[in-house]
Amino acid sequence: MKYILLFLFLNFITMNFAQNLTVEQVVQSNLEAYNNRDIEKFMSWFSEDVELYSFSEMKLIASGKPAIEKLYKELFAASPNLNSTILKRIVFDNKVIDHESIVGRKGSKDILELIMIYEVKNEKIIKMTVVKK
Repeated sequence: MKYILLFLFLNFITMNFAQNLTVEQVVQSNLEAYNNRDIEKFMSWFSEDVELYSFSEMKLIASGKPAIEKLYKELFAASPNLNSTILKRIVFDNKVIDHESIVGRKGSKDILELIMIYEVKNEKIIKMTVVKK
């Protein structure tokens, strides 16, 4: 009986910690899944109605989880050496602003630098805005 109570107590504590992620932890976990090209884990960090915007074009690129998943599935399949390194990160309220250096995008050896702005609500990414040079 003691072991059952201990097990339940530990599960309760673990569940409570897992439900209190910071916005930075959410974005970092999403980035780790991106670098591993793990589409399921990557997508688990998005809200159902997530939106992806281009800052310079002031245009909606993709809306909704299925559209985002399609876009990234194609990217992951075409990018076996894909890796993003954070050059600088700013956390401001529910936003995370990452200056990223990306290599291996669609097989390219060129370095792609961009800014990603993530907005997080209820431990899910609700909006991403990409700023390209």
